[in-house]
Amino acid sequence: MKKTIIIMLATLIGMTATAQERKVENKPYVDLRPLHFGILIGFNTQDIELENVGPQTILQEDGTEVTRTVVCDASKWNPGVSVGVLADMRLNDHFNLRFTPSMHFGSKYLTFRDLDRVDENGKAYTESQEMKNTYISLPVDLKFSSKRFNNCRPYIMAGINPMINLTSKDQDIVQLKRYDTMVEIGVGCDLYLPFFKLIPELKFCFSLTDALDKNHASQLKDETAKLMANSVRAGHAKMIVLTFYFE
Repeated sequence: MKKTIIIMLATLIGMTATAQERKVENKPYVDLRPLHFGILIGFNTQDIELENVGPQTILQEDGTEVTRTVVCDASKWNPGVSVGVLADMRLNDHFNLRFTPSMHFGSKYLTFRDLDRVDENGKAYTESQEMKNTYISLPVDLKFSSKRFNNCRPYIMAGINPMINLTSKDQDIVQLKRYDTMVEIGVGCDLYLPFFKLIPELKFCFSLTDALDKNHASQLKDETAKLMANSVRAGHAKMIVLTFYFE
């Protein structure tokens, strides 16, 4: 029994030593270059956090006033695609400055519920809107990398991401502004392959400004659509992006 335990411990120590053993490094001097360029492709999910107004007092055609309460939330979203290019400038052994102009294609769904308009089963009247968005993003990030071990080098990053919304539909109930600014944070890992460097990264983006176009509601002709558009006071966009960089 004692001999068996010793053998098991020796095997475990040997496996640990093997796992931490230094291996031949691929592209050992690639990080010493002052500039790096590459391409990126990835997937994103777009979301928006909405702030509802609450009860609204509206004037009907007969001149009477009624109170209506409409609530809105982002009910679901579809995975989207992200593509772009990468420019990376080496600052020192651990810090890099990155510029990654990209395009993000995606959509999210909004659900409006008129709580004062119910059917015979007591279910509130519901209206849905598919909000498709195509963004051009121009993020500038600071990347802090750990010391390289073998062919891996994990890192964390943070930065500012100005966004341009290319999608605009006048018939939508809610419309977002053309310009937005996000803060982004994320983690990733440089993987040094024989012929190129692969960098998977997961980042989270949060809007710093109110992304809701408040002038859009006044342009709507349908009174029901206008009621629902006015039910939202503010909106802050969010996005999760899984990216694969190729250098």
